[in-house]
Amino acid sequence: MKIPIFLSSPSWKNLNPDQTQIRRLVEKLLGSLDLEPRSLGSSDYPKEYPLKEVLVIARQCSGGVILGFEQFRATEGLWMKSGSAPVSKPVPFPTPWNNLEAGILFGLRLPLLIFKEKDIEGGVFDNGVTDVFVHKMPLPGTPLSKQAGLKDVFLSWQTNVRGKYYQL
Repeated sequence: MKIPIFLSSPSWKNLNPDQTQIRRLVEKLLGSLDLEPRSLGSSDYPKEYPLKEVLVIARQCSGGVILGFEQFRATEGLWMKSGSAPVSKPVPFPTPWNNLEAGILFGLRLPLLIFKEKDIEGGVFDNGVTDVFVHKMPLPGTPLSKQAGLKDVFLSWQTNVRGKYYQL
């Protein structure tokens, strides 16, 4: 039996080809560790309100992986935190569900593994917000053997996931 973990990621239809490759790599790594990814809209479908369903799924899981893929890019706007300074370069944003789902997983005290694409910031993707280190997203099209340390990151995290799963 595989241990269920929550995978926070945009649905397959909302991923570009590189993001699809990365998600497949992550799911392959999870499978090799006998972990089963569970996601709203991928493995599980809402019966009631989506946020409530996330909680229902998360309570059945022993860990969580957050994939901070770019889902929106702002090329104009004002940074209010800088006294209304204009945006000087395009700003990428992940799906807001990453932060919602990560908050639920954190509240359930599940071990988290967080990845973000280049320039993704805010919420759970800021270092120091949780006790979890935020990793760079794996590179698309690069064999696992060339992804320096990626398997080690998963092995270290899955130790905590197994500890949570077998907790009495």
